[in-house]
Amino acid sequence: MSAPDRWRRFLPLPLGAASTLAFAPFNLWPLAILCPLLLMWLWRGATPRVSAWRGFAYGIGVFAAGTWWLYISIHDMNDSPAWLALLLVAALVLVMAAYYALAGWLLARLYGRRSLGAWCVGAASLWLLVEWLRGWLFTGFPWLQLGYSQTDTWLSGWAPLLGSYGIGGLLLVSIALLLWGWLGTQSGSHRLIAVALALLPWCAGRVLQPVDWTAVSGEPVSVAVLQGAVPQRIKWLVNNREATRELYHRLNNEALGARLILWPEAAVTELANQIPQYLDQIRSEGRQQGSDVVLGILRMDERGENIYNSMLALSDPPQFYDKRHLVPYSEFFPVPDWVRGVLQRLDLPYADITHGADNQLPVRAGGMQLAATICYEDTFGHAQRAAAGAADVLVNVTNDAWFGHSPARYQHFQMSRMRAMEVRRWLIRSANDGVSALVAPDGKVSARAAEFRPAVLRGTVTPRRGLTPYARFGDWPVLGAAVLALLASLAGGRFWGLKPVPDGTMQRRSN
Repeated sequence: MSAPDRWRRFLPLPLGAASTLAFAPFNLWPLAILCPLLLMWLWRGATPRVSAWRGFAYGIGVFAAGTWWLYISIHDMNDSPAWLALLLVAALVLVMAAYYALAGWLLARLYGRRSLGAWCVGAASLWLLVEWLRGWLFTGFPWLQLGYSQTDTWLSGWAPLLGSYGIGGLLLVSIALLLWGWLGTQSGSHRLIAVALALLPWCAGRVLQPVDWTAVSGEPVSVAVLQGAVPQRIKWLVNNREATRELYHRLNNEALGARLILWPEAAVTELANQIPQYLDQIRSEGRQQGSDVVLGILRMDERGENIYNSMLALSDPPQFYDKRHLVPYSEFFPVPDWVRGVLQRLDLPYADITHGADNQLPVRAGGMQLAATICYEDTFGHAQRAAAGAADVLVNVTNDAWFGHSPARYQHFQMSRMRAMEVRRWLIRSANDGVSALVAPDGKVSARAAEFRPAVLRGTVTPRRGLTPYARFGDWPVLGAAVLALLASLAGGRFWGLKPVPDGTMQRRSN
């Protein structure tokens, strides 16, 4: 193997790892352009097998460097054996890397003998469609999708129109144009045209950023966000329950007077059914001061059969929102009964939470309609669309203490901000130990609590109504455009009277 072939073989792995620095908390967003561009360059001209292996290595780099913090959750916080934690993290990394392998294999298989232009269109379209696939298949894992790296760039102006997938698609269009200009045999002026075209989505995004897609629908509302910062290793201990209840009672008393008070996910660790007197006291004290309290809490249904991860609004009347999109291998285990038996014999911690009903209505509290999500749910843009149209603000409660001081909480918060931008609503976010914040409709952070310490974060939010194009149509226009681009690039040879030749270029058919 020659030296160039050797370094090309090993380059995808560090490229994938470097690409994770494009996301929070590092925010080196140009790497979201450079790393995929170099991988596509490595794909160009490679066989399907080589392309698949290069994509697989890139994916391993992405998820080994970008989701290693799952080990903290499984081993450090959940007391599972180290071997099991490593096995589960490795399994996730390998499965996620397989999506990039699929993209590389399909690109080489379908476009290996097509023109550079068609190849670039196919590379961008396949990458986007594979990202969508991994955000949907087997309950989905949308972490580290390209669009999220652009929350603080001009491309974010497209969020209300196209959502996070659309932003990722425009980023890929820019990459494809840069690659076409770099690898093509065009003149210098043609390369300048390619660069200018690549910059167009960014310039258009800058123009779109100040556009007001929704309308104010009420007066500003005072809110308070509670952050208990209960250490995860003691949070669920039975002998810590009373101290946790007292902590949140004290913080709630500090926040009284705010029209809406929000507690984090599973703020107190007993079931709602077990502490009715405590909840009645919180509700009564809030009503006396004109405050509605909304808190994350587990509950059991009336038959005593199912447990839900819920958000309880202590308004009049009280209302529940039940988490719909649960975390695999954390809140539920999609495994056969015999596997559950093995887990029990090994004395491994696991739980089975029940999925909440689809299409739940917004929760009313603080004089507003709240589109609710719990923890991991807000990483799925489509999950909030249905409720957002009838809601005034977005509310998310979470507990990212599971991941310690790792980048996970900042990656998650970046995705939460994208949800506010997509539907142009204020976001109220309460986390156990951070990131607790108020996020404006344009994604800017209006207020943020210091992390890893108890806090009461105060501020105001303004109710808004109206549907952005993304809230109305979702991801389908973007996915449809990607499919059409894929089909057009595959049919391009016949459509334009071109045929492939062995060197990968295209030539006009002779009559």
